[in-house]
Amino acid sequence: MPNLAFAGLLDGGWRDLAFEPFRDGIGVHWLLKGGPVEPSVAILKYRPGAGVPRHRHVGLETIVVLEGTQSDENGDHPAGSVILNPVGTEHSVWTKDGCVVLIQWDLPVIILGETK
Repeated sequence: MPNLAFAGLLDGGWRDLAFEPFRDGIGVHWLLKGGPVEPSVAILKYRPGAGVPRHRHVGLETIVVLEGTQSDENGDHPAGSVILNPVGTEHSVWTKDGCVVLIQWDLPVIILGETK
């Protein structure tokens, strides 16, 4: 596979991407969609009030907030923030007014306590 490059994403180029449903209130545009034991990279677009339930990281998760503010139990992370969630850490994520993040998972997360 060749290297992948995405020009202009940090300058708002993500606005031109097509998003598909990911979770309730969250759209995704996959930059690299891995499998169950492969890394993935995506742009997530959260509508106001959207969130992800508590989950555990079995691989490093890296988040760059592109627009808005993403929050978790550690505080509010405005645009320009870089959040590293190492292996074994847990948190839930939400946004009051909506946000857009660039996210990379070394491995898929494990959602904790979600009922179906």
